[in-house]
Amino acid sequence: MNAELILTLALGVPLLGTLLIVMAGRVPNLREAFTLLTALVTFGLVASLYPYVIHQQQVRLELLSVIPGVPLAFKLEPLGMVYALVATLLWIPNSLYAFGYMRGNNEKHQTRFYACFPLAIASAIGIAFAENIFTMFVFYETLTFSTFPLVTHKGNSDAVKSGRIYLGVLLTTSVCFQLLAVMWIVALANQGDVSSIDFTRGGIFREGLASNAIDPGIFGLLFFLYIYGIGKAAVMPVHRWLPAAMVAPTPVSAFLHAVAVVKAGVFCVIKVTVYVFGVDTLRRYDQGGWLLYAAGGTILVGSLIALFQDNLKKRLAYSTISQLSYIVMATALLTPLSIFAAVVHIVAHAFGKITLFFAAGSVYTAGHKTQVSQLDGIGRRMPWTMGAFTVGTLSMIGVPPVVGLVSKWYLINSVIESWRIPGGHFDEIFALTVILLSTLLNAGYFLPIVYRAFFKPLSDADQKHPHGEAPWPIVTALMFTAGLTLFFFFWNKPVMELAELVRRAVG
Repeated sequence: MNAELILTLALGVPLLGTLLIVMAGRVPNLREAFTLLTALVTFGLVASLYPYVIHQQQVRLELLSVIPGVPLAFKLEPLGMVYALVATLLWIPNSLYAFGYMRGNNEKHQTRFYACFPLAIASAIGIAFAENIFTMFVFYETLTFSTFPLVTHKGNSDAVKSGRIYLGVLLTTSVCFQLLAVMWIVALANQGDVSSIDFTRGGIFREGLASNAIDPGIFGLLFFLYIYGIGKAAVMPVHRWLPAAMVAPTPVSAFLHAVAVVKAGVFCVIKVTVYVFGVDTLRRYDQGGWLLYAAGGTILVGSLIALFQDNLKKRLAYSTISQLSYIVMATALLTPLSIFAAVVHIVAHAFGKITLFFAAGSVYTAGHKTQVSQLDGIGRRMPWTMGAFTVGTLSMIGVPPVVGLVSKWYLINSVIESWRIPGGHFDEIFALTVILLSTLLNAGYFLPIVYRAFFKPLSDADQKHPHGEAPWPIVTALMFTAGLTLFFFFWNKPVMELAELVRRAVG
């Protein structure tokens, strides 16, 4: 089977899976079997593309040409491979988890619920392997629309209100900012001022800037439009959609935070920085320095807000806002090692955060608890769940032996590398200060939960109405993701190989 066919199937199998899930809607066991089978096959197809990327073989697929010079096309490359592998791998435990959660909580409209996931995964794969900025924008939007029914799944007034915020923020940012930037760059390409609209090693603006065909101010404005046009990266102040979406069932929260949606945001930030604007070009023309401070501010403010959230899922949501900006801040440092660190943190955050959300949903399913203040002694009733939660907590803080330490280690080293570049070092001092303070804040809002769970006595209500672990599909999925969070501390060769290829593309 050639690579073009595998890529075609990777995009097409989730769509076929959606059709099969809808057709089996009246037979829950068959519907769930199709869901899991689709997830396994999709991951297998994406994983089989890994050798082509590692050996840097050129694999391209063009579906159609929308207008002359603007094709809907796909191309394998290392950064996209990281995102595609993370999304399709974590879809497997997310599906298994959803089986236990949806049945355990007697959720309605389960067929619609399961049918939306493969549509979102197909969109994620389209984003990952997009050859140009137009293709990325198209699938970025389909990801928004395919996840909207998941956010509003419950159908009550809170869900509808949250859905409006979700759709409003993401569509406003993408249409008003990102689409404007895409159209502007297409116009520049038609005039010959940029090399093309394709993602290109070193960026597409170098020749236009060197020949004065493009003003550096316009270059900087386009970069600004892209960063805030990618609302899924949740750089403040375009972050409100993420806490609002916590009204959705926990499998959706996990999917948004770890599998596809927010990872699409930070992935797009890295991709346009490296392959559209170019790290060297941004540094040479002194554009984009503001992003370091926007990301650093988001990290600290998000962490401070999380510190005062009693609702467990909201605390995790603001933690995600903060953690995502580690990736954005690393990207904004504009060095090869910082881009390497950003790529690694995509994986580290995905494994740790999906574990935390799975644990939160497990607690809700077994004990109907949603507040941090309700978790006293729960570790004695649910040792597997809270043990896994502890693993995820340590990863978010960056404590060995969990994968979160690996990405934070490279981030700190990238700041040190940047320090060697001649010039003032206020940016590096700011970045190191943010990393230190945010690590303390991470410990401040996560460790008290662990302490409550294992070292405080059970409440009187829990002693009278004891409960154990959640249903086995939930616990199995939770153990799988907690295992990944530990495993990738000791063995992360595929991620490192792909991240190194991205680093070489930077310079």
